[in-house]
Amino acid sequence: QVQLVESGGGLVQSGGSLRLSCAASGPIFSINVMGWYRRAPGNERELVASITSGGRTNYADSVKGRFTISRDNAKNTMYLQMNSLKPEDTAVYYCHARVVLTTAPLYESSYWGQGTQVTVSS
Repeated sequence: QVQLVESGGGLVQSGGSLRLSCAASGPIFSINVMGWYRRAPGNERELVASITSGGRTNYADSVKGRFTISRDNAKNTMYLQMNSLKPEDTAVYYCHARVVLTTAPLYESSYWGQGTQVTVSS
C-alpha cells in the first residue's frame, strides 16, 4: 500500500517560514501530479499548490509569491516552502499524489497523507 507521510508543520509567528515535506513509499512505479491542499476550521479543503512530474507548477492566488512547491522524483518526495506566513494560512495541510503502482502500471490511483497542522500566530 502506498503511504504519504507529511512533516514540517508547527507554530510560527506571522511573517515567519516553514517547510513542509511529503514522502511517498510503497509499490510506486511513478508519481504523476503531486499537490498540497489545506483545510482551515469551518472551510472546505482547497488546493494550495501542485506540481507535475515534469516540474510544472500551479498555485492558489492566495499563496503566489510566498509559497514554493518542489519535488525530488528520485526520492518520491515533495516540498512546500512557505514564506511570509499569515494567520489566514493556519490550516491542516495535506499531501496528495496520483500514483501509478508497480502492480497496476496501466492505472493511476489517488492517495492522501494524514495531514500536518500549520498555525500562524499574529
